[in-house]
Amino acid sequence: MTRREPLRVLVYSDDATTRATVILALGKRPHPDLPELEYIEVATGPVVIQHLDAGNIDLAILDGEAVPVGGMGIAKQLKDEIDPCPPILVLTGRPDDAWLANWSRAEAAVPQPIDPIRLGAEVVALLRRRVASQGV
Repeated sequence: MTRREPLRVLVYSDDATTRATVILALGKRPHPDLPELEYIEVATGPVVIQHLDAGNIDLAILDGEAVPVGGMGIAKQLKDEIDPCPPILVLTGRPDDAWLANWSRAEAAVPQPIDPIRLGAEVVALLRRRVASQGV
């Protein structure tokens, strides 16, 4: 993969600790064949929509447990309203909530507490597909 500019990853949660945990788990470069990641931290639903409407996000990681607007509802709205919508990974409250992430049309779901290895594997897979689909 030859893309040189960073991949822009939006991380949404009303909880700063959750955002920091995601960013720490993934690091600056989760895989050597991908470009570095640039993070955009967001704490409110309307700002998530604003960033994705602007079209400059390569992956959105949304906290399904965020308050007052959960990431699964935002994911569903984004998939319904933005074309093309970048891939979305939803952080669920528990493994049994994966069906809700599927309803939201998110491409991946990872339960909390966050397992850095599982999160990294899902993110790398989503970003590889994103880069390949962009032909860069």
